Amino acid sequence: MNTDCYKFCLNAYKTEYDRSVRQLKKEHEGKKVSETMLDDFDREAQKSAIRISITKALRQFPDEPVAELWNAIYRAHLFRKSGISDLETINKVISADQSWKKSSGHAFEEMVKELASLALHGTGIEVVLQRDLNTLIKADELANEPRDISWLREQISANIFDLYCILNIDNKKYCFGCVQAKTSIRDRVTRDREPSIHAMQSFFWSVIFVLDGDFLRLPKFVSMVNGGSEEFHENGWHGMYVFSAKEQKDRIYPLTMDFDLFKSHALQAAEQWQKRRQWFDFMWKAE
Repeated sequence: MNTDCYKFCLNAYKTEYDRSVRQLKKEHEGKKVSETMLDDFDREAQKSAIRISITKALRQFPDEPVAELWNAIYRAHLFRKSGISDLETINKVISADQSWKKSSGHAFEEMVKELASLALHGTGIEVVLQRDLNTLIKADELANEPRDISWLREQISANIFDLYCILNIDNKKYCFGCVQAKTSIRDRVTRDREPSIHAMQSFFWSVIFVLDGDFLRLPKFVSMVNGGSEEFHENGWHGMYVFSAKEQKDRIYPLTMDFDLFKSHALQAAEQWQKRRQWFDFMWKAE
């Protein structure tokens, strides 16, 4: 890896982690802070550090392989979690690896939400986390038909999708899209594909964001997305947006930090869902 790139990632991670911890402690200044709360601070700070540092790295080094940037931040995370070299180091590294897997996934989801929200500002469309959709449903603030509500509750209960697309019409909120956000899906693409197909069969827009699309070099994975093969006859998503992709391959789209392409597709999908939902099946494709 480029030394300057690696140092940049290390510094960005540490700076944001330290800043986040300071802010969390300041917000609880004068209050009794338990060990459990300190653990919560740590988890929130490391999620923020991962999200901010990968965002900065992608902007600073647009030509650097995404996998290398992600690996540099992973190493920064391990270094902070493992501490000095002593008899406990191995256990600390294992713990760090486990916390990385959990925190990095959530951080990527939140990064997608933030960048998508910036791009969609003023359009009447927003992207929300699963917990936000759950809150809307519990508060009876989602205007979808009961059949939709029931189906969405099932997805939330099974923790199927990471984010959802919300359309605001006349001060009413409607969920029209289901979103998956994965740092890489090489090892779980089949499991992710199946619920996406179910979403499209229920006439929802179904898309996925992927940070590292290195696996798409293999024809099998391309077919899982686009269909057209003997094993995978139909497409698995309406679209896959990949940070590391350079060229479009049918329904596989390269994604830049401005999210302009996703914005265009979201507007088209929202119109299709609103006006022609009976034809919003797996075959629909954004122009």
